Order: sequence, then C-alpha cells, then structure tokens
Amino acid sequence: MTPPRLLVTGFGPFPGMPANPTGALVRRLAALPHLALALGEAPRGLVLRTAYACLDEALAPALAEGPSAVLMLGVAGRSRGIRVEARAANRGSRLYPDASGRVSSRLALDPGGPAARRAGSVAREAAMLLRRRGLPVRLSWDAGRYLCNASYFRALAAPVPVLFLHVPRPPRHGARAWEDALVAGFAEVARLLVRRAENRERAATSGLRCGSGSG
Repeated sequence: MTPPRLLVTGFGPFPGMPANPTGALVRRLAALPHLALALGEAPRGLVLRTAYACLDEALAPALAEGPSAVLMLGVAGRSRGIRVEARAANRGSRLYPDASGRVSSRLALDPGGPAARRAGSVAREAAMLLRRRGLPVRLSWDAGRYLCNASYFRALAAPVPVLFLHVPRPPRHGARAWEDALVAGFAEVARLLVRRAENRERAATSGLRCGSGSG
C-alpha cells in the first residue's frame, strides 16, 4: 500500500461535546477536490474515538503507514478562535475521563520520553497563514491534558511535519459559513505541511547524493 501524502485526524464526541465539529471538518477535507489535486491524491481522513485506547488501536497504525505529513484537529469548547498548538507535553490527566469513562493510566504519557515535543516553525507559519485569511487565531503552547495533547504527543514522534489545530465550538448562527471558512483555511495549512515534507525529502535526497561521491 502506498503511504498517504497527508493524514488528517479529528475526534468523535466526548463528555460535554456530544457533536464534535472536527469529524465533519476531517470528512470535508478528505473529500476536497482541489486539495486532492494539489497533493496528487486525496488525503486520508481518520476520525478517532475520543478514548485513550484509540492511540494504539487507530492512531498508531495510521502513523505506521508512513504519511508524509499529519494535520490533526480537535475542539476546544472554551476557545473563541483557532489555536495553533506549537507543542505537546508528556503528561496526561486523571481528572478528565474519555468517552469510554477511562482516565489516563499514567501521568507521563511516555515515561522514557522528552518533557515535550514541538511542531517547530511550521506552527507560526500556519498561524500567520490563517490570520491572513481573516480567521481568529493564536499560537498556543498548551494543548491541554486530554486526548488532543496525548494524540499530538504521539504523532510528533513521527519524523514528518505534524500540526494540531484546536477549533472552537460552532456558532449558533452561520455554522455552515463558519465551517466553509475553516475548511478553506485548513486546506492551505495542509498544503503547507506537505510542502514542508517535500522540502525535507529533497534535502535528504540531495544530502545522499552529495555523500555518495568518491571525493
């Protein structure tokens, strides 16, 4: 199976959020014709159960397929705009149960891992890109202590561009226009991530060629 160019993930419902907007956003991005044309193929969309078990059952196998880049979406019910998450912390929480009623089995998501993993400069670039489209956005250094942070921390271990975007609750009025604006903006972020991946691949190939000379 050919690895997907782009993996886009979102979440299903969880306590306090019976209708998670990221599921619809993922499905629309995965079916967006001009995004598929720009990437050369349709992105792979994956809506994860909001349960810690999904990290091993669904996210890990999707990452193991070797996507070139990963765009992750989650909902932040109290946020007033989009949060571009610049890092994920190596921490869980035993205060907030997932959709199956479970809490994180340990406070450190990876006891042998780093204190945090960072997205790098692509986070700032994505924030500027979304801001230019007129979307309310800010750079965030705290992805929380729930499944969003846990999944992001897991994905950032992959050697590819990865970025997590938190979206607010849909507005009571104009929800369709709001969703349309997010889909358009996130499609640009997706292309940014894939361009980053292509640049990495070219740099790696160039390095191999330079190192193969007999000198």
